Amino acid sequence: MNTFGGDWTKIKIEILVEYAKAYLTIMKDRKFFKLLYFDGFAGSGFIIKDKKIDVDVTVGAARRIVEISEPRSFDFYYFVEKDQENFNLLEKNTKQAFPKKDIFPVCDDCNKKIIDLGNYLRNPKNKNVRTLAYIDPCGMQVEWRSIESLRGLPIDMWILVPTGLGVNRLLKRNGQISDAWLEKLEVFLGLSREEIEKKFYKKKATLFEDITIVEKERDAIENSAKLYKSRLKEIFDFVSKPYELRNSSNAVMYHLFLTSNNKAAERIGNDIVNKYNK
Repeated sequence: MNTFGGDWTKIKIEILVEYAKAYLTIMKDRKFFKLLYFDGFAGSGFIIKDKKIDVDVTVGAARRIVEISEPRSFDFYYFVEKDQENFNLLEKNTKQAFPKKDIFPVCDDCNKKIIDLGNYLRNPKNKNVRTLAYIDPCGMQVEWRSIESLRGLPIDMWILVPTGLGVNRLLKRNGQISDAWLEKLEVFLGLSREEIEKKFYKKKATLFEDITIVEKERDAIENSAKLYKSRLKEIFDFVSKPYELRNSSNAVMYHLFLTSNNKAAERIGNDIVNKYNK
């Protein structure tokens, strides 16, 4: 089973499920649409929190979505999980547990399957397919080129962005970022290293003409959230306010966004986010 991340793990699943039910309510009388649910990091179907004395088991997002039957179900489900052990459990907890539903688990890389999803939705044969996607990585596994492949498509997507645990940790205070980390940031943000340095660092002059001090901008986590949202708005017409996932010290770890090309989706997403941010 997946290991438990904290109470925010439950909350992000509740946000997704609440949105999915609203989405399915809107689609309940639109039978001409085939509804696809896509989960890029589906896990095992269950999440376990082990405090040695008592064990708290949470039903994972994939299983929660499959269990929805009213006001209508999704017509088919596509689950991606790269870890073989989790994949075996995922298959058991979804496909085998719900044999009457069209569930397709695959053990593969999420970036490849997101691009495959984009190609699938662009095929004229699938013009009646509408998709709700959930991209919930534990780190910076999602490449910008994958997100870019979804441009202009009929898809609503919740995406978890590791602003605090990912981007901010790679941005060294003195600007001395290794080539490996810069490359990781480039792939994740879809920006050049020059653009990244310009976004997150400032140069201060010193008394000596040939020496400048490079300093990391304050509020790098919030700035990275704003930057990623602006990048998402280059691909999607609408992006919701983020839900902020914080640790026990109240530090922001992730920002969760809803993207869509439908204005109503943004409104519903904002309502849900506002509810849980409070």
